[in-house]
Amino acid sequence: MIRADIRTTVGGFDLAVDLAVDREITVLYGHSGAGKTLTLEAIAGLLTPREGRITLHDRLVFDSAAGVDVPPQRRDLGYLVQSYALFPHLTVAQNIAYGLSHVRRAERRERVERFARMFGVDDLLRRRPARISGGQAQRVALARALVREPRVLLLDEPFAAVDSSNRRTMRRELRQLAQRLDLSVVMVTHDLTEAYNVGDQLAVIDRGRVLQAGPRDEVFHRPASARAAELLGVQNILPGRVVGADGGRVHVATGLGMVEAQAESRPATDHVQLAVRAEQIILERPDRPSTHRENRFQVTIIDEAAFGFSHTLVVRADDAASGAPTLEIDVPAHPYQVLNVPAHRDWRIHIPPEAVHVIGE
Repeated sequence: MIRADIRTTVGGFDLAVDLAVDREITVLYGHSGAGKTLTLEAIAGLLTPREGRITLHDRLVFDSAAGVDVPPQRRDLGYLVQSYALFPHLTVAQNIAYGLSHVRRAERRERVERFARMFGVDDLLRRRPARISGGQAQRVALARALVREPRVLLLDEPFAAVDSSNRRTMRRELRQLAQRLDLSVVMVTHDLTEAYNVGDQLAVIDRGRVLQAGPRDEVFHRPASARAAELLGVQNILPGRVVGADGGRVHVATGLGMVEAQAESRPATDHVQLAVRAEQIILERPDRPSTHRENRFQVTIIDEAAFGFSHTLVVRADDAASGAPTLEIDVPAHPYQVLNVPAHRDWRIHIPPEAVHVIGE
């Protein structure tokens, strides 16, 4: 298990992170400049925090109060930087073997060959980095990071230099690798799709602070704050006031009108934010009667954008109060065509109560 509770300042940027990682993949997710890489560097020993404590599988590697600061090479971890940092003058085999100088020659050769096979680069051992692809370089860098058989693996944007067609395969392979080698993995990314596809746990970091951390689906579907919701790709965040609660639902007055949200209990505060993902809003067929009674609104499409596989509609509720926010709705390409959306500007929408997440201010 990795436990890091640290505080430091780097070039005027304040970092205060409290993070716990078990034998799983935890993704540090946030925008560029949020403090994700600084957190990795502190865990790796490349950055010395001003204060705090770091343990790696119950081994203390940093404690400002006790004066403990174990150097990086003795922290028993693998670290893959974004650029991969392969040595251009060394062969693939020599790059993988780098850091195994303490191991006998025969064992060193066996480990290099074994990890090269594991990552599918055993036919590249005599080549130099300039003669291999970006995906192959990533595999070589991973082999080098793991050939020392560490218990902790740190990954900084590991798929940034890989073309999109290979990313899905590599994400799957990383998950399989972490399970097979029983690793504790901390991975940094600013790609939300990548964070969701790879992580078991998700830690949302912003301006040097962890806003929320926990199981991936819990964090993704139940953001703890409006800022976390924004970072997690929630396009619709509506301010509102709770006016009642019954039967596992709360009733919230918003600029759109009354909205029902599924909730176990009434929020502690009446002033709330409602988070609704664009893909969870339903565009109702105009030629069929609706079976829904709650959260139905008449809207007008005022803008849209096409992304090939989907369309994003920007709509305004016809009866919305002055200053009420517009809504974004994601419609897959096939329903968009079946409904013949371009032919109509006026629609009914339905927001399922279970798709409305209530955030207390």
